[in-house]
Amino acid sequence: MQKIYLSDAGPKVSPAVYGFYRWEAENNASATMEKIVNLCMELGINTFDHADIYGNSQCEELFGKVISKRSFKREDLVLFTKCGLRMPNQGQPDVRVQHYDTSAAHITRSVESSLKKLNTDYIDIFLLDHLDPISNLEETAMALEKLKKSGKINNIGVANFSVFQHQLLASYLQTPIVTHHLELNLLNTSALDNGQIDYIKQRYMRPLVSAPVASGRIASGNDVTASRVRKKLQEISPKYNVDIESVAVAWLIKLGALPLIGTRDEQRIRNIANAFNIQLDHQDWYELYTASKGEI
Repeated sequence: MQKIYLSDAGPKVSPAVYGFYRWEAENNASATMEKIVNLCMELGINTFDHADIYGNSQCEELFGKVISKRSFKREDLVLFTKCGLRMPNQGQPDVRVQHYDTSAAHITRSVESSLKKLNTDYIDIFLLDHLDPISNLEETAMALEKLKKSGKINNIGVANFSVFQHQLLASYLQTPIVTHHLELNLLNTSALDNGQIDYIKQRYMRPLVSAPVASGRIASGNDVTASRVRKKLQEISPKYNVDIESVAVAWLIKLGALPLIGTRDEQRIRNIANAFNIQLDHQDWYELYTASKGEI
């Protein structure tokens, strides 16, 4: 895959990103992760998305160990990680209830921990996952700027922000926000409908979209919307000689989005990668959007 700029101020990344947001503990997690990383690199996907809470707070460390055993150079990889969303899990025994924390202290602790676990000196893009309404935004911004100035993070991004939250944080920062990570797919077009995608484009950024195939619902969901969208995909996909999931992801790519791959299934990873070979017809895009909205 040919690398592309994340924004007018951001770094180059692979046009598809592998994220560990659905990762859960398993007996041979290290071997599974190594297999996935190798497959991604084979497909030209060199950009990986983490968070301090993924995999019961174990994913970053697993990834760091896998990478340390490989011949990859650090500069061959682009690493995202994030903090903000806190959830009760084995890795965070002090968390009693799901909440958000984007305080300066939590951000600084999280970055230091991520650097250690990922076995790296810097994070390419550090994102805040949701905005904590009771954190001091001036201190939050100062912490991010300080971390960037120190070289521990190279770029700042956000995840799951509303348009107004995005604007609010940006007003406190001197450094540009380079990406917004949110959910978007043919079964959930809210980010396209509520102005989030428009604002991201206004800021000359590419959205990083999670659940590009709706957690498998596009291929196997039994609800009315999934069935309607799948029927339309089945009509269109023979034209491109690809799997329906590839067409579903091509729909996102035509919007300028970067799909965030979360599956551990090799064929589904390949389906998403194959989407970049599709030049989706303008009217095919609208037929799929109409099927998604249920309009005639």
